[in-house]
Amino acid sequence: MIIDTDTGSDDAVALLLALAAPGEVRAVTTVAGNVPLATGTRNALVTLQLAGRADVPVHAGCERPLVRPMSTAQHVHGHDGMGGHELPDPLRGPEPDHAVDVLLSSPRRRPGELTLVTLGPLTNLAAALLRDRLLLSRFRHVYCMAGAADLRGNISPTAEFNVWADPEAARVVLQAARPETVTWIGWDVSRRDAVMTPGDQRRLEGLGTPLAGFAHRINRTVADWARDVTGLAGYDLPDPVAMAVALRPELVLERETVHADVALGDETRGQLIIDRRRTAPPPNVTLVRRVDEQGFKHMLFDACAREVRP
Repeated sequence: MIIDTDTGSDDAVALLLALAAPGEVRAVTTVAGNVPLATGTRNALVTLQLAGRADVPVHAGCERPLVRPMSTAQHVHGHDGMGGHELPDPLRGPEPDHAVDVLLSSPRRRPGELTLVTLGPLTNLAAALLRDRLLLSRFRHVYCMAGAADLRGNISPTAEFNVWADPEAARVVLQAARPETVTWIGWDVSRRDAVMTPGDQRRLEGLGTPLAGFAHRINRTVADWARDVTGLAGYDLPDPVAMAVALRPELVLERETVHADVALGDETRGQLIIDRRRTAPPPNVTLVRRVDEQGFKHMLFDACAREVRP
């Protein structure tokens, strides 16, 4: 597995899920999004170190969207992306190879073997696709935390942050995608099936492990934002639920294959344009619509309950 991330607090929890699961995380690539690139790269390194996997290479990627100025989500995740908590400096730094080069070279060396999971804006993947149009087919499957299929947004009235942050990149990916190779898990799924209620938060904190404490603390500013902005009964975990689908596709309860595009105009920037008419173009992506909430949370608690070997 390769994980492409703009490491904020929920991305870090998604990394914990991946590292707890069978299989191998081959590399982490980072992109600007929730936080500036250098901050997200540091957060990835810190998370891997805390999870006992500092050996996983981290490669920094694109520091801004394809054509737009960068907009972060630091108002959601805190200035550092991790809820403003003091975290230890990583013992290692990122590798010299650029993330886009890693996304291009890794599946060529292992065609059809690697799963790609993207947790941030799709800038790195789009930049790679501009150099290799067939890139998506070289992976076993590509899972993206992207979009809001019900058009209820978290950064605007109708758009999800990852797609809104770089809608041109999202369009590049959709233009190259096919439903049998690319699955998007949107914020609509997180809002319905991945909300950490106050009871869930107490259970997470009560696990008493360093990883559980880490996952609980770094999401405190997200909890405040969710209360004040989205009105959820707790904070939601979009990146972890997308990672859970990638790790255990059987968690999906409802999916659809559609033809989707992305709006680029100012008023609807980042909104998914889903054509469900009989005359629609052929489908280009699979959208997950519902996930087994209890199955997802069981994975989450199990991953955070594990003790890390020194």
